[in-house]
Amino acid sequence: MMRNSKPFLALAFVLVAASCKTTASNSAETGQLGVAISSRWTDSVLASLTLREKAAQIVWPWVLGDYVSGDSPQWRRLTQYIQQDKVGGFIISVGSPTEVAAKLNAFQSMSKVPLLFGADLEAGAGFRARGGYFVPNAIDLGGAIVFPPEMAIGATGDTTLAYEQGRLTAQEGRALGIHIAYAPVLDVNNNPDNPVINTRSYGEDPNLVARMGVAFIHGLQDHGMIATGKHFPGHGDTGVNSHLALPVVTASRSRLDTVELVPFRAAVKGGVGAIMSFHGVMPALDSSNVPGTLSPKVLTELLRGEMGFKGMIISDAMDMRGVLDQFGAAEAAKRGIAAGIDVLIQPSDVAQTIDAVVAGVNEGRYTVARLDSSVRRVLETKRRLGLAQKKLVDLNALRFLVGDSSNVQVARRVAEKSITLVKDSLKQIPLTAIGARVLSITLARRTDLPAGNAFNAELRSRLPNLRTEFVATEDAALNYPRLIAAADSADVTIVSSYMGQGSDVVTLNAPQPFTNFVQSLAQRGRKPIVVSFGNPYLLQQLPWIGTYLIAWGGFPVSQTAAARALLGTSAISGHLPITIPPYAGRGAGEERAAQSR
Repeated sequence: MMRNSKPFLALAFVLVAASCKTTASNSAETGQLGVAISSRWTDSVLASLTLREKAAQIVWPWVLGDYVSGDSPQWRRLTQYIQQDKVGGFIISVGSPTEVAAKLNAFQSMSKVPLLFGADLEAGAGFRARGGYFVPNAIDLGGAIVFPPEMAIGATGDTTLAYEQGRLTAQEGRALGIHIAYAPVLDVNNNPDNPVINTRSYGEDPNLVARMGVAFIHGLQDHGMIATGKHFPGHGDTGVNSHLALPVVTASRSRLDTVELVPFRAAVKGGVGAIMSFHGVMPALDSSNVPGTLSPKVLTELLRGEMGFKGMIISDAMDMRGVLDQFGAAEAAKRGIAAGIDVLIQPSDVAQTIDAVVAGVNEGRYTVARLDSSVRRVLETKRRLGLAQKKLVDLNALRFLVGDSSNVQVARRVAEKSITLVKDSLKQIPLTAIGARVLSITLARRTDLPAGNAFNAELRSRLPNLRTEFVATEDAALNYPRLIAAADSADVTIVSSYMGQGSDVVTLNAPQPFTNFVQSLAQRGRKPIVVSFGNPYLLQQLPWIGTYLIAWGGFPVSQTAAARALLGTSAISGHLPITIPPYAGRGAGEERAAQSR
């Protein structure tokens, strides 16, 4: 089977069916069923839909994967989306694996036309399908596998690991009933001030991003799930969060061709099934000051025409300020369809958005034929995935497919290979004094329950005299003198920061009182070891630090890997896929062999 073929070629023949058989042969056999129904099914369903039902097929609400009772307002609203509005799919957010799967099965059972389910699975199925943490003890309730962020994969330089992440994401995601991963992020993060992409990107080298992204796409689509490259034509070079405002990327067309567009061209050539749009302005592509999501020049002329993309074009969330502030919800929906969007996800008002799509036809903004082309892509995707024959997943098989120990080992391997020692001028790594008094200080949001838990637990396994402290980023009145006194009585001080990108983040800068505190430690000769579990560019605020280690993400798998690296129980081999100006260039990274003990 040629991977560089048209979108969905692999998907048409490799279906991880709802029955979720574990062997490759069973998957292949079941996959043949996915093409047993010809495209006549698509024609028949399309012909049976009213204009409003066609519009509903391309409007997908957001829904939590949580438990809600059958008589709750939430469930009644979801029932209305399916049975009255007749939406074509959903974007699935967080919940435990069993509840996500049971909920999606219930949705499918209510819908005459099979539903498509997409989810942000950038860091594996566990990025959305986990049980969370039970308070007040922060008990990890388990779930699907969580990988480190994409930039960690970039730090390994290993496309095999990117493929493996795609494979396991598809295996676990399809077992949950999810069909589309809104991943990989193909943005080239060449702006250290980017508050929303950052470690979600593979790095700043467009060719590295292209190689890793295509490997992930193949791993995902070879195993029955649709990949979505995002955010076209590129969200990497901006300091503005599109969730909160409208970003503008002022790069020239020649720069876009040699940087931002490189991974997307590679993904299209590699057969990616879907592309997600960017809620930002690129004057070099469209001088009318509209975000790419609403621009025919970006989506129809460039992506469809020049680049030859044939798959689904999915909007980024339609409740983000990047599209709402300029035009409002209804007008943004109409402009999106006119520009070339096939699916509008996460609108703030579902019924209003469906009505707006219909109104666009009636107002002559686009034709029924234009709408039909998008609906056909959605229906064809359902057919190719075999949903016309089997749309439910096997809840009994779930436990033996999701969170499997062999899958965990792959995520651990990624995490350990990604750990990057940017700087160690004092040669403090690995820690050798097992009996030393070690102080571990964690900087994180108060709501970040797992921050530091796995890291400190792994350290304590070899450092029995470990003392831990937690610093909440929201606490402006923290007693730093007390922490300085604690550091003065310790032999080694480790400072870990979990501050990083997020949908509500405006700046990645650490609080000034915190950086002053770390500087005080250095000035007092405490030689603090700084570990970044969030923003890898933190070194710019702490240039006087002698030892700086990047773990790329705060998930438990990365916390454990970072602790093992500090202890010398695992090797350190990661290299920067970014530049940290002016202190470290791309490719930097000191290697350490594992210590035998």
